[in-house]
Amino acid sequence: MIHYIDEGVELKGKKVLLRLDLNVPIENGQVTDPYRMERAIETVDFLRTHGAQTIIISHCEGKESSTLVPMWHYLNGYFPVDFCPTFFTPEAIQKLIDLKDGGVLMFENLRMNEGEKNNDPEFAKKLSQMADVYVNDAFGVAHRKHASVVGVPEYLLHYGGLLLKQEIQNISKAFSPERPFAFILGGAKFDTKLPIIEKYLERADTIFVGGALANNFFKELGYNIGTSLFSHGEFGIKEMLQNTKLFIPVDVTVTKPDGSSRVTVPQEVESDECIVDIGPETLEKLKGIIASAKTVVWNGPLGNFEIGFKEYTEELARVISESSASTIVGGGDTLASIQKLGIEHKFTFVSTGGGAMLDFLVNETLVGIEALQK
Repeated sequence: MIHYIDEGVELKGKKVLLRLDLNVPIENGQVTDPYRMERAIETVDFLRTHGAQTIIISHCEGKESSTLVPMWHYLNGYFPVDFCPTFFTPEAIQKLIDLKDGGVLMFENLRMNEGEKNNDPEFAKKLSQMADVYVNDAFGVAHRKHASVVGVPEYLLHYGGLLLKQEIQNISKAFSPERPFAFILGGAKFDTKLPIIEKYLERADTIFVGGALANNFFKELGYNIGTSLFSHGEFGIKEMLQNTKLFIPVDVTVTKPDGSSRVTVPQEVESDECIVDIGPETLEKLKGIIASAKTVVWNGPLGNFEIGFKEYTEELARVISESSASTIVGGGDTLASIQKLGIEHKFTFVSTGGGAMLDFLVNETLVGIEALQK
C-alpha cells in the first residue's frame, strides 16, 4: 500500500526531496505547455504551507530543454524558488543549509548525471542524503527504473504526492469500467503498443486503433500502404483482425510527394502516397461509438502531428469532451490538442503520463509505484 502525504504527516522543518515531472515543451527558452507543471503545484503548495523545506528534482529531455532553467522561471511565477545548477558541490550544500521552512529549492536536470538513468545506487544514496523525506509526484516517469524514481525510496521515508494519488485512482477506473467501454489508441510504435491492444481487446467493448498503428493492420489485409510508417515484426495481427471488438479506419488521409493530400479508402492508397491521418467517415463512426459509451479511454493522436495533421485529433478531443461518459485521456500530442482547445476541464481525468499511462493500463502498477510500497 502507498502512503500519500496528508495532514497526518509531520513536515515542519523537514527537508523533502520532491520528484516532479517538469519535462515540458520549450520554445525560445520559454515554457509553451505548462500543464504538467501546473498539476504539480498543489503538492508543492501543500509542502510549503506545512513548513517543509522543499527540494525539487526533475529531468528534462528535448531539443531545446536540456536545462530546467525555463521551468524554474515559470515556477517562480507561483512562489519563490531558488535554483542550484550543480549537485553535491559546496554551492549545493550551502543552498541546502540555507533553505528555510516553507522555502523551495530546485536542482538542475537530473539526467546531467549518468547515475540517474543507470539507477546507480551511489547516486540514489547521495540524492537521499539531501533530505529527510522523499515524495514522488512524477507519474509521467513512474514507469522508468531510474535512481530518483526507484533508488531513492530505498534510503528515505517515502510517500506518494497528491498528483500521483489522483493519477492512480482515476486511471484505475479503467480496470472495472462502466459499460459500454470504448478504448481509443493512436500514435506509432506498434511493438510497444501491442500489450495494450491485446489486453483491451479482451477488456473493452470496442477498441479503435488509429494513427500509424493502423498501417500494420492495413498491411496484414494486403493493402498497399505506399510510403507509410509501419512496424516490422510478427504481432499476431491476423488473429486480432478476426476480433469483432476491433475497429480500424475505414477512410484515410494521404499525402503525395508534391505535398498535396486527399482522402481515400485504405484499399486504394497508391505506391507514392503516405497515410497521415484518418478520414471524415472514420470520425463519424468514432462519434457513434463515443455517443453510446459509458467509459472512454483515449491515448495518442490519430494523425501525424509533426507535419500538421491535427484536425481529426482535435475534433475527436471535442467530441470526447462533450460526451456524458466517464473520460480518461492522456499522451503528449493528445494533451497538446486538449490544451490548444482549452477544454481540459471538460474531461473526467486528464493524465500527465503518456507511456506511463499506457504501462499502468497494461500492468496495473509501475516500478515507481512498487518502490513506494516497500
